[in-house]
Amino acid sequence: MVKILNHLWRFWLLLLAFFLTIFFGIPVYLLSFNKKHYKYAYRFIRYWSYAMFYGMGLRYELINLSTQKIDRNKQYVIISNHTSIMDIMLTCILFPYHPICFVGKKELVRIPVFGTIYKRICVMVDRSSARSRADVYRRCAEKMEEGNNIVIFPEGGVPDDTSIILDDFKDGAFTLSSKHNSPIVMHTFIGLKEIFPFDNSKGYPGKVKVYFNGILEPSDSPKDLKAAAFYEIKKTLVKHSN
Repeated sequence: MVKILNHLWRFWLLLLAFFLTIFFGIPVYLLSFNKKHYKYAYRFIRYWSYAMFYGMGLRYELINLSTQKIDRNKQYVIISNHTSIMDIMLTCILFPYHPICFVGKKELVRIPVFGTIYKRICVMVDRSSARSRADVYRRCAEKMEEGNNIVIFPEGGVPDDTSIILDDFKDGAFTLSSKHNSPIVMHTFIGLKEIFPFDNSKGYPGKVKVYFNGILEPSDSPKDLKAAAFYEIKKTLVKHSN
């Protein structure tokens, strides 16, 4: 019975994604032709994110572990741990005043309808190509010059071994922060790994806990930034995960 309900729930995801992507995707697609209009396109992206997240029966609780405040007039590099496709929707929900651009894998372009929009609002990376990985910095810089904030999941993907609490961080987010003098906003997502995993046979509606770990100021040492970010997020995962 549980498996049947889970399959129905996942089928509802497909229906919801299809209709919402068409409904909100059309204005996003049209607005994305003019780079100056992305802030308006981002509103529709957030509407889509809200509808997807709450439409699947998910909720979140934001818990501040830092007294630092996110300045709506600053640009940021935004990072978090990565365990679920819903990380994308949740990040959009958390940042109403900071139009964001994701760094994501090129394979998602193949998804019908969604892929057309995705390639207009994201910096795509072919992880099998060293040239593509190296070109990310230039393309992210262009997006930031247009007024966007960059979201990178520094683990670079979701490990197949679900027992891994936090995979090693890649250098990208921290090199970008150093090169472009952009502070790093850190969040830790707890619960999505169990509530909405990539395994389609598992999952259930529920509440996610989001921990705001604070902001790292840019420095000349991406290595130190990476170590500090990894420490903060790993510490939160170990302390607050069930």
